[in-house]
Amino acid sequence: MKTMTCSQLGGACDKAFSANTFEEIAEQSKQHGMEMFKSQDAAHLDAMQKMQSLMKDPAAMGAWYESRKAEFESLPED
Repeated sequence: MKTMTCSQLGGACDKAFSANTFEEIAEQSKQHGMEMFKSQDAAHLDAMQKMQSLMKDPAAMGAWYESRKAEFESLPED
């Protein structure tokens, strides 16, 4: 199991997510993002806006995703 924070995944806080795969950790981050959207957390809304801009460029989004996945893979096991 490995751990990454919301901010490591493009978010706005230090909430920690732990999972065995990057896909699992990405899903936890997504669920957290939806909760923060519902609560209208300003810092997270700003981070989401930046991610939406990134998603407009598929190559840039792919590079971002691969860099985060590589970071996850390089982390030591908890």
